[in-house]
Parts: sequence; C-alpha cells; structure tokens
Amino acid sequence: MTYLSLSEYLIQTFGSKVYKLSLSSGCSCPNRDGTIAYGGCAFCSAGGSGEFSASFAPLREQMEQARARVDSKFPARTRSNRKYIAYFQSYTNTYGDVKRLSKLYGEALSYEDIVALSVGTRPDCLGEPVLDMLEALNKVKPVWVELGVQTANDATARSINRGYETAVFADAYERVKRRHLSVIVHVILGLPGETKDDMLGTVSYLSSLSPVIDGIKLQNLQILKGTAIGEQYLREPFPVFSLEEYAVLLGECLKILPKNTVIHRITGDGPKSLLIAPLWSADKKKTLNYLRSYLSSL
Repeated sequence: MTYLSLSEYLIQTFGSKVYKLSLSSGCSCPNRDGTIAYGGCAFCSAGGSGEFSASFAPLREQMEQARARVDSKFPARTRSNRKYIAYFQSYTNTYGDVKRLSKLYGEALSYEDIVALSVGTRPDCLGEPVLDMLEALNKVKPVWVELGVQTANDATARSINRGYETAVFADAYERVKRRHLSVIVHVILGLPGETKDDMLGTVSYLSSLSPVIDGIKLQNLQILKGTAIGEQYLREPFPVFSLEEYAVLLGECLKILPKNTVIHRITGDGPKSLLIAPLWSADKKKTLNYLRSYLSSL
C-alpha cells in the first residue's frame, strides 16, 4: 500500500527534510478552565498533549532549546541550512488575546529557517478574528491548523469530555478552508466503547469532507497516567489493541482516505514515563518498523 507520508510531502514541498520545533504559546484551554468544562479531554495529560514542547519563555529562547533538542539527534555536519516548522502543540493555541498571538506567530515565521507554522487548536476556538489573523500569516508562510477531532461519534465525544459536537467541527472546517488554510485532523483509534465500525466511520466521515482534508494524524489510544481514561483503565481495564490488531485497522483506514491527503502520523507519540498501556507503543522505532512493513505488504 502506498500513501503520501509527511516526510515525502515536506521534501516535495520544501525541497529537503523539515523538522518540527515543539513550542509553547502560553495558552490554556477552555475545556480545562471551566469555560466549557474542567479537566480537559479524558485522554489528555496535564501537559495538554504537548509534553515534548519547550517550556513557555521568550520565543527566541524556546526556539533555541527546541532546535538543540532536534539537532542533537543528527550529526553536526548535517545541520547547515536545516529547515523547521514552528509547531505550537500543547493546549489550545488560538485561545487567548489575538493581538498577542499574532505577534508571537509572526515572530516565529520571521526566522529564515522556519518554513511553516502549525497551530494546534479546537474547532470551537476559531472565531473570525482568529481566522483573520491566521489568514494574514498564511500570506507570509504556510499555516497549518491542527484540530483534535479524535472521533466523529458524538456519543464517544461526550464520554471523553471533548466539549463540542461534530457539527461544530464541520462548521469550523468549512470556515477555515474558505480562508485557504491547511487543516490537519487528529484521530484516536481505540477509544473506550468504540467499535471497529465507529472508528472506520470517523475516517469515512473525514474522507467525505469537501474540500479534501489536507492531512491526518492517526494514532492508537495511549493510556496515560494522570488522565481520566488512565484512571478508568486502572479501575477496570478495557480492551486495547495489540500491535497486530492496530496494524490491520490502520491499513483499513488508509484505504478509505483520499490519496492526496498527507498522512502525518500512524502511531502515538506520548511520553514513555506516563504510559500505562499499550506497552508496545513505548518502542516507537520498533512500532513504526512493524507498521510500515505491514502496510507495504498490502
């Protein structure tokens, strides 16, 4: 099976490998501070799904820390002319003062080695002033809007305390695409109570959107310490995928998705120190090798 991976897309678009710098905007989340709910989504850790992000500090300092973290993984001789994406991941990065965020994101895009901006947020935090800001930034360099939908099943969404109905996502998606911004949707496979049909239904729903979704992150549910789902699992364990089961489902999902949708992720990437289950996902390299080998056999 062939699919358009993120690494391939980045090389096609920017002419070389591109690396993400995980940064912090200093935003909170309306699903944590009581505006919508408290405690956040049931799967979300205290770090707001951004455990690998730099600590909130002046942006230059954050970027230096994030570059050093990325660059330490590669030989020094390969570091010249390296390109990066400024990725604001944790919490809800359009939930705050628009003028402050515009200045912050504009500063990020001003760095020569930054080729794009990726902003993680919620569909219920995309008012018109925010979209005006993102549209203006998109004229400087590409802007990606990352939306953690996780499921199109509203019953599941309520059970995980997502805080909005799928219709809210549909409306936001239409308004974001009207501004010619790229949208990357996050999906979690294996949420408690969901059947295989529910999960494939989510992917089918996303595949039917018009315009076609630009990118998708598919990942297995990672049950983490300090989350509502983690506490639920420790009280009364529920079934989780084996690696083999997950690979089969992943293959079925990829068959549904449009061929020009970029596959940004095929497995979870949570911190090992917080992982309760499934333990196989702690070894990311081994997991990716298995999944890629399985998918190439289809």
